[in-house]
Amino acid sequence: MNLRSAKLGASLALVLLSGACASQRAVPRVEPPASPDVSPRAEHPTLYSTLWVQTAAEYRATTWQAYAAARETMLRALADTTWTAAIEQEGESIGGLPLAVIVDVDETVLDNVAFQARVILAEGAFDPEAWAAWVEEAQAPPVPGAAEFLRLADSIGVTAFYVTNRDHPLEAATRRNLEAVGLPVDPDVDVVLSRGEREEWTSDKSSRREWVAQRYRIVLLVGDDFNDFVPARLPRPERDRLVERYRDRWGEEWIILPNPNYGSWEGALYGEGDRTPDERIRLRLQALDDLRP
Repeated sequence: MNLRSAKLGASLALVLLSGACASQRAVPRVEPPASPDVSPRAEHPTLYSTLWVQTAAEYRATTWQAYAAARETMLRALADTTWTAAIEQEGESIGGLPLAVIVDVDETVLDNVAFQARVILAEGAFDPEAWAAWVEEAQAPPVPGAAEFLRLADSIGVTAFYVTNRDHPLEAATRRNLEAVGLPVDPDVDVVLSRGEREEWTSDKSSRREWVAQRYRIVLLVGDDFNDFVPARLPRPERDRLVERYRDRWGEEWIILPNPNYGSWEGALYGEGDRTPDERIRLRLQALDDLRP
């Protein structure tokens, strides 16, 4: 008998003994022994979310559904010269402007889940240098539904602007990737607006939406993060108020896609300042709500 079998046998005996005394006291819960050969990869915090994106039919159904809604909204918006999706453009005289859609890049039109799979298999965490190397490979596939939607937009004269928080030095590789998977990139207009491309273009995308709004009527916003629609790097109560305030825009002017791996929602859990891995785990657990008083 090996050591693992011995431990399992001991655990079973303990359960049986406890059952014999159940009428006198509560049966203790016996946790199965941890397998000594379980890899840390199996405990990576994004393992299940990464597998869901890579393997679940439900993920692809959700993105197809999102882009089907985007298509219907865009076609309706063409005929309404007062329609704008950007809060930065409200109240402006926009009827004579050319038309545009603003889309995020990562997890909105390009699928980077293979990079996350690499992180898991390396038993690591997000690393900016590894991320930059991945971007330079320019091989991320399109999110299901994105290419068809954006090619339709291009065919009817709606320019796609890619407002991304990829850093500006990665813009050339981002363009290569977009073009390689058949996403329209206007050669005559700067349509890839990256973080830091201009001094005022920070991770808050408002200034870039404003830049587009000065030149185009924005008929649709598509993203995977609340920050793709409004400044959203805020505490949870403020984010909750904002999402309620704009509830009528979801599925209409604003189309949001699923991203279970990362986003500004996670930063809202941790609050300001750096957090150690243990502190992050503690804050995640504290955020759980089991509806018990």
